[in-house]
Amino acid sequence: MYAYGVRLPDPPLPLLITGVAGVAGYNAFYYFRYRYGDRVVGMRRADNWPLHDRGIVGCDVDDRASLEKLFARYRFRGVLHCEGTCKLKSCELDPFLAWRVNVLGTMNLVELAREYDARLVHLSIDLVFSGRGSGNYREDAPTDPVTVYGKTMAQTERIVLAEKPDSAVLRISLPMGISFNGHAGAIDWIQSRFRKGKPATLYFDEVRTPTYTDCLNRVLHAVLVRPISGLYHAGGPRPLSLFQIAQIINRVGGYPPELLHGCLRHQAGPIPPRAGNVSMDSSRLAEALGFAPFSPWPWDEQWVPDGRDWHYGRGGRRGSPELLASVLYRNPLLDRLGLVKEPIGVRRQRQAC
Repeated sequence: MYAYGVRLPDPPLPLLITGVAGVAGYNAFYYFRYRYGDRVVGMRRADNWPLHDRGIVGCDVDDRASLEKLFARYRFRGVLHCEGTCKLKSCELDPFLAWRVNVLGTMNLVELAREYDARLVHLSIDLVFSGRGSGNYREDAPTDPVTVYGKTMAQTERIVLAEKPDSAVLRISLPMGISFNGHAGAIDWIQSRFRKGKPATLYFDEVRTPTYTDCLNRVLHAVLVRPISGLYHAGGPRPLSLFQIAQIINRVGGYPPELLHGCLRHQAGPIPPRAGNVSMDSSRLAEALGFAPFSPWPWDEQWVPDGRDWHYGRGGRRGSPELLASVLYRNPLLDRLGLVKEPIGVRRQRQAC
């Protein structure tokens, strides 16, 4: 049973949401800002000036002095930590930068959340696993990341759980929603290639468990308001390879099928190293929340590939960017339930895509 339409209590306010340049943080910011207005503050890197809107402030999470001033000004009661340097190649080439933002930044937030007695929900990632096995990871599986990014995120998990044990750590996968710049995140990056008539090459053997940001926003709200602590997997119920995800975007968007190429991970070169099947079992989270946290992405099974040439088939409903926006960026279940409201900023951004 999904929890759409059920009113959740207000989260701890004022609420700080870090990492609003990322897909998860960006969509969460507008979800909460739409509901709670000025009591929600979004934080992006100080030098990321193109990302600006009411309620978004520039502050580096690894800049302790600036972060202290932000907490002193707003006295946050809740912190949703979505910040992280996640560009795999950049992290491999500059491990110190990855450590400074991902690890040191998290340490700063943990200490300030403890000082202000703020509820902390920290987002980690499925890439703390190597994916060498058959996937379907549970929370008690040992971490064995193959990337610097994954290693730093595994370290942040240990810090949060040890230093503020009443916090919740959620390992997410690929959040499927819009990005602020139109080319970050899985859908926007792949679609931006196809829209420009450029090819995109994705992996047959990297498997993730994507989620609609519509679902993830609701889950984050539920976790913030409940006394849930510890480590939880927050991946969707439908595992898909990166190639399959690109197939879906290609066909639903109505783009030329020949633009999509596929390969195995080892054919792409050594940097950055790629994980394999890092699909997750999120049943522990469902049990803690008391409802199924995620609809499958995509929601409609007609858009699930059944072979490597599936995206060449163009029978049935004709694909278009407008169709993609309605069934891949947004969970169609919301429309079926008559729950179509969304933040104006997000609607404006989606229409511009």
